[in-house]
Amino acid sequence: MKFPTHNKKLIDWVNKMARLCQPDQILWIDGSVEQKKKIEEEAIAGGEIIPLNQEKLPGCFLHRTAPDDVARTEHLTYICTKRKRDAGPNNTWMPPQSAYRKARAIFKGAMRGRTMYVIPFSMGPVGSPFSKIGVELTDSKYVVLNMLIMTRAGEAVLRQLEKDDDFTKCLHSKADLDINKRLILHFPEDNAIWSVGSGYGGNVLLGKKCLSLRIASFLGKQEGWLAEHMLIMGIEEPNGHIEYIAAAFPSACGKTNLAMLIPPEGLKRKGYRIWTVGDDIAWMRIDSDGSLWAINPETGFFGVVPGTNLQSNPNMVETIKKDTIYTNVLLEPDGTVWWEGAEGGVPSSGIDWQGRPWKPGMLDNEGRPILGAHPNSRFTTPISNCPSASFRLEQHHGVPISAIVFGGRRQRLVPLVYESFNWQHGVFIGATIASELTAAQFGKIGQVRRDPMAMLPFCGYNMADYFRHWLEMGKSMQKPPKIFQVNWFRADEKGGFLWPGFRENLRILEWILQRCDNRVGARETPLGYLPEIADIDMTGLALAQESLEKLFAIDKKGWLEELKGIKAFFRQFKKDLPAELWEEYETLHRRLLK
Repeated sequence: MKFPTHNKKLIDWVNKMARLCQPDQILWIDGSVEQKKKIEEEAIAGGEIIPLNQEKLPGCFLHRTAPDDVARTEHLTYICTKRKRDAGPNNTWMPPQSAYRKARAIFKGAMRGRTMYVIPFSMGPVGSPFSKIGVELTDSKYVVLNMLIMTRAGEAVLRQLEKDDDFTKCLHSKADLDINKRLILHFPEDNAIWSVGSGYGGNVLLGKKCLSLRIASFLGKQEGWLAEHMLIMGIEEPNGHIEYIAAAFPSACGKTNLAMLIPPEGLKRKGYRIWTVGDDIAWMRIDSDGSLWAINPETGFFGVVPGTNLQSNPNMVETIKKDTIYTNVLLEPDGTVWWEGAEGGVPSSGIDWQGRPWKPGMLDNEGRPILGAHPNSRFTTPISNCPSASFRLEQHHGVPISAIVFGGRRQRLVPLVYESFNWQHGVFIGATIASELTAAQFGKIGQVRRDPMAMLPFCGYNMADYFRHWLEMGKSMQKPPKIFQVNWFRADEKGGFLWPGFRENLRILEWILQRCDNRVGARETPLGYLPEIADIDMTGLALAQESLEKLFAIDKKGWLEELKGIKAFFRQFKKDLPAELWEEYETLHRRLLK
């Protein structure tokens, strides 16, 4: 066949994978509107996507996955390095030879009767020193259409590959969607990703978590930069000055909502404006000025849809009105979609996420409500649709980061906000984050697990080395960002949230930026620097003084108990764990005993 590239390495690899998977034909994705439209028409004809009401939701489609293929399958996700130690206790390891052998047996002939799509894509602006190129081979039209939203894909990337043949080799096939033949394999030393047997976005959009975090974190350690599970947002003051924050939260803990919040009524008089750079991934490098700069390598949002409404995220409600692929939501009779927590009333009927007739109040065999949309149902939508999208999305050097914020979902213990004493202490805070599981993760909902830097499922190498890399990055910066921890989810004795969250969170971000600019003081506590309550602007927010005090209360006995969990978590890394983190542990223990 004729190839649209002269890159011999790429041509040889595509030919080799085609011999393995045996597709009926090969189609190179050029990024054109015409080609995309044709693939959409074929996907509709084949039942892979369902067109929605084009008057109410122009350019929007619905997709349904298999019922056992609705989230990332972490127990089937492997890091394949020559030495098990390099993968670390935070990853499920498989030797590369075994992994390739197992996967080849499933990939063999898996694309018979199908088209192999070749998707050249760039994570980050094409040609930027921050960016990385991948090429995904897939037999899924759903993957193609999602990658066209989430990445810069097509001819411009191929032209860039004429200059440099360094790319991540990404191979995916739905095969027969058998969970017993499902593998998500990462080969950091080969710069390769193989995924087979899944159709769920988190497992098959290989530019997303697979490349942008697991492979990129490994490359970042080698090359001296950070690939992080973080939003990036800019906060503009009335004088036009913008400061940027990067923030890490586990999936479904509010990253997307925070990244595009609208200032609360009480702060509107201050004239703030929020700029959304990204909601999920940040690649950060030390620039020539000695400070940390970041890009969002993606061009779209792949977000959790339940709970998205005008209260939680009005900008996202606007964003997903067009050019959006919805996955595993309820289809309404008028060709629109609905999910639990959506704006407006509950529909009287519809077709649920599994394609079954649905009415509100239906119960399963065990008496539990049957949901219209899956708890981890998703939208894939272009960032360019977002009313708060930053004008700096295509800037090759990204944006300067003033603060790094870590957060999790904790009903007890963790205050609303506090600041680390220094970079090393901040790395300790990030390394010890714990969060309650949500539907976006595999496991028991509500269970608390350690999720350092919100990277536990995504770090492509030994996390002990990852912590050391963070510590070294701090030493390399002349002006490191300040590090904070937040907790929007602290609850009272009855389980009700003490903090209203959502757009009110800007009040906390305001204090964070004031701390970065040395405009406000703080009180020293065993945990770090906490705000004076009077320094948080509460204008227009009627919150009881008792609730405020609870939000900032430090339960020393509870924290001493928490240290036991931290110690157990650290011990799994054995001698690899940096001594600096044990120093921070012991110092915190001493402060709590005073």
